Amino acid sequence: MNVDREMSRYLALDEESVRDVLQRIDDNDEGIVVCVDTTGVLQGILTDGDIRRWMLCETQPDLDQPIGLIINRDFTSARITDDATRIEAKFNESVHIVPLTDPDGRCVAIARPRNAPFALAGRNIGPGKPCLLIAEIGNNHNGSLDLAFELIDAAVESGADCVKFQMRDLSSLYANAGDAGDHREDLGSQYTLDLLTRFQLSDKEMFRALDHCQDSGVIPLVTPWDLVSMSKLEDYGIEGYKTASADFTNHPLLLSLADTGKPLVCSTGMTTDAEIRDTVNLLISKGCQFALLHCNSTYPTPFKDVNLQYMETLREIGGCPTGYSSHDRGIYVSIAAAALGANIVEKHFTLDKTMEGNDHRVSLLPVEFATMVSGVREVESSLGFPKAREVTQGEMMNRETLGKSLVINTELAAGELIARQMVDVRSPGRGLQPNRLTELIGQPARRPLQPGDMLFPSDLGATITRPRNYSFNRPVGIPVRYHDLNSLWPLSNLDFLEFHLSYKDIDEDESEFFAETLDLDLVVHSPDLFENDHLLDLSAPDDTYRKRSIDHLSRVVDLTHRLADWFDQADRPKIVVSVGGFSHDAPLDQQERHARYETVLDSLSRLDLSNVEILPQTMPPFPWYFGGQRFMNLFVDPTEIAAFCDQHDFRICFDTSHSKLASTHHHWSFSEFVATVGPHVGHLHLGDASGVDGEGLQILDGDIDWPMLSRELQSSAPDASFIPEIWQGHKNGGEGFWRALELLEVYF
Repeated sequence: MNVDREMSRYLALDEESVRDVLQRIDDNDEGIVVCVDTTGVLQGILTDGDIRRWMLCETQPDLDQPIGLIINRDFTSARITDDATRIEAKFNESVHIVPLTDPDGRCVAIARPRNAPFALAGRNIGPGKPCLLIAEIGNNHNGSLDLAFELIDAAVESGADCVKFQMRDLSSLYANAGDAGDHREDLGSQYTLDLLTRFQLSDKEMFRALDHCQDSGVIPLVTPWDLVSMSKLEDYGIEGYKTASADFTNHPLLLSLADTGKPLVCSTGMTTDAEIRDTVNLLISKGCQFALLHCNSTYPTPFKDVNLQYMETLREIGGCPTGYSSHDRGIYVSIAAAALGANIVEKHFTLDKTMEGNDHRVSLLPVEFATMVSGVREVESSLGFPKAREVTQGEMMNRETLGKSLVINTELAAGELIARQMVDVRSPGRGLQPNRLTELIGQPARRPLQPGDMLFPSDLGATITRPRNYSFNRPVGIPVRYHDLNSLWPLSNLDFLEFHLSYKDIDEDESEFFAETLDLDLVVHSPDLFENDHLLDLSAPDDTYRKRSIDHLSRVVDLTHRLADWFDQADRPKIVVSVGGFSHDAPLDQQERHARYETVLDSLSRLDLSNVEILPQTMPPFPWYFGGQRFMNLFVDPTEIAAFCDQHDFRICFDTSHSKLASTHHHWSFSEFVATVGPHVGHLHLGDASGVDGEGLQILDGDIDWPMLSRELQSSAPDASFIPEIWQGHKNGGEGFWRALELLEVYF
């Protein structure tokens, strides 16, 4: 088992609200909190399952009531002094965490099974989690606190997750009490002692450096080389320790570190298999959380001696997260370590490789470290999981565009048999793929077919949702194009239609598609792409490019005015706009985003919006533009969205799929996202989402909590209209839209 004394991510006061504790449960990745009173005495536990069951039993659950009213008081716990075997016996399929109490009943630690996630400063580390990237400053501050601060700031700017120092009490560490002038010492010891004597930070300076790490949002870590240093770091309140390769066989020090109950990151250089196994058994016997770093303790390490594949042996020996502590030249071995599954990568860090001290020469400069970080992140993103091959969202979009479909080439009445010569293979790939041809031949036509009609799974007998009249508590519409307008809108009791325009639609004579005015309201969705590959961007720094975007959107506004004449309820039509703000190579920083928002505002001020309402659309972090991705920067962050709307009196089109993807990518609470933007929502695009770029999924096919979403929107945006925005939902007579409305009727 592991004993974790870092309690902050698990603990909740019994007087805290359900709403606040829900966020903690979500953040700690354990699905549970331990509830205590104001004196720290254990009161009970609360799991996400407990909360769900309570909400189902309540007609109107009050998320602001204290958790003490709903916690589970029938739970498993143990004393901190209990034998490890006795504690381990309490784990089972339903018990994954055992609170440990002192004699007064105060919760002082958490016991978890050995296979539980390894956590450092509240961050889970291991398979499926981002690689922890440590900038090892060590003594590269050369005894200067100012330089230490510069190194920390540069490491943060370079993308480090953790900054590490070294701490020594020379008088207790060395047999000669740290006498740098001892002529009896070997040359190597003399050199090292000389450097350490001159380049140590004082205790006060070390703690100020660690405080600066905390203030900068990076995890501080220290390698204590002796018990005196460890004791000082305990008094400071360090949240974990790094141990040097030189101390991996130093069992007295390791036992003392294990007794703190804090996680250890251990380098394993200069040790044999047998020594590693011996130390691992020692750490396991103490219930210690630990990770093992493969390391070769030569400076620099020859490439032939690196042996990265030994990380796999470490995984087998330790049954724990593993990684690589690098002393080799450059960045590529560290990136390769990430490719081989390293959970932690440590690399020395400096501002000047020519400074005195051996570590500087094997360190990375900030620009090099940043390049390594980028490489590691790209590699770990590319690794994926060993699961069945799936078609990604971008591939699916390209398959629709570039792929082929089975198409009927003759008129066919319902019930007539489909023969081989009646079917052609044609682009695009919206219908049945050609590999379904043999299934189709000899089947009776399940509907009347005309030449050029695509065939769909329903033509093979798959169930299709048929349109009907629906009952919703807010206005509802569906997306349409000119060509399917008249075949879709009469099929249900819709309140409005939303025209999803292509740039070619703008040049059409809209009157050709209307026989009479419709007793409906109107919403228009502006194209993202215009002729000559021009992606709309009202924030573009290039004035020429931005003016073209303004001109294109002005054409959309003019068309909306003309379309409104055909809609009796269209007093002030809404225009949904993706305003732009994308970048190609990297996200924009906050200052640049702020400037881009101001540019958007200036662009919109140049349009005649007297009889229409522009609704900027909330955006995903990685929008798909015709099979390729960009970085999106505007109308992604809920705080920025709310500020823009408050300051400039705008409403938004809240795209639930887009914003769920943004929440997942940035680790935001989606319920808080909805609560933040809800008061500014004028219109809704409802679709599900998966991961960070799986957008426009059918309702319930993704990650959105629809009961939560319906409650939040009913509270903050009760009158906002909506459409089901399901990717390719228009196929087969709007099948995807009707299915979505069938599912959404339960929630809205």
